[in-house]
Amino acid sequence: MNDKTVNQKAWLLVLPVLALVAFSAVIPLMTVVNYSVQDTFGNNQFFPAGLEWFEELLASDRMWNALGRQVAFSAIILAIEVPLGVFIALNMPKRGAWASVCLVLMSLPLLIPWNVVGTIWQIFGRVDIGLLGATLAELGIDYNYTQDFYAAWATVIVMDVWHWTSLVALLGYAGLQSIPDAYYQAAKIDQASRWAVFRYIELPKMSGVLMIAILLRFMDSFMIYTEPFVVTGGGPGNDTTFLSIDLVKMALGQFDLGPAAAFSLMYFLVILLVSWVFYTVMTTMDAREGRK
Repeated sequence: MNDKTVNQKAWLLVLPVLALVAFSAVIPLMTVVNYSVQDTFGNNQFFPAGLEWFEELLASDRMWNALGRQVAFSAIILAIEVPLGVFIALNMPKRGAWASVCLVLMSLPLLIPWNVVGTIWQIFGRVDIGLLGATLAELGIDYNYTQDFYAAWATVIVMDVWHWTSLVALLGYAGLQSIPDAYYQAAKIDQASRWAVFRYIELPKMSGVLMIAILLRFMDSFMIYTEPFVVTGGGPGNDTTFLSIDLVKMALGQFDLGPAAAFSLMYFLVILLVSWVFYTVMTTMDAREGRK
C-alpha cells in the first residue's frame, strides 16, 4: 500500500496566474456577455433584451458584408504569404555569415509596431509626397487608395504581405534547419530532382511549422485593425471596413453597446471555431507523423 502523500502546495504558485487571467480575460468577457443581452436608454439604466441583438445582427447585411470582406482579405494574404514565405525560406543560406544577415533582415519588419506600419504605408502611397504614389502618378497610373476600391485593397494587402511574410519565412526556415543532412545525401545518391526533394523531404518536415504559421497568420489577419484603419480608415466608403473596424465604429462611434457586445461575441466564436479546426488538423498531422 502506497502511503505517500501528495504535496498540493505547488498549486499556490499557479494562483497568481489564475487571478491575472481572471482579471484580464474572464471578467471582461463576462461584462461583454452581460451587455449583449441588455439594452439601455442612457443614464446607466439597463433592462433585459434577451437575444434581440444577436438576431438583429444575424439578419443585417452590415455584419455579413464585413465578414465577407474579412474572409476575402484573410484568404488572399494566406494565399500569398504562405507560398512566398516558403519560397524565401528555401532560398535563404543555410549556414555562414550570410545566413545570420538574412535572419536579421527578415526579422526587421516584425519589429515595427502596427500603427507605425500603417503610417509608413499611408505616407508611402500618397500621390503628392509618397514614393509609391508619386512614382505611379509619374508613370500615368491612376492610383489613389483613398478613392479607388482596387487601389485601397492592393495597398492593404501589399502592406500586410510586406509586414508578415517574414514570420512564415522564419518558421519555414526553422523547419528546414531540422532536416538532417543524411536526407539530402540520400536524395543526391538517388539523383532526385529538386521538386522531389521539396515534395518528399522538405515539405513534410515543414508541415508542422507551416500549420502554426497559417494559424497565427489567420488569427492575426482576422483581427486586423490598426494598419488598415491608419491607411484607409475603412474606406473608400466601407470597402476596407473589416470586422474589427466595423466593431469599433459600432461600439465607440455609434455607442451601441448591446449590438457591439453581441457582435464581439460572435466575432470571438468565429475565430475560436476556425482556430480549433486548425488545432485539430495540426494534432492529427502530428499523430500521423508519429506513427510513421
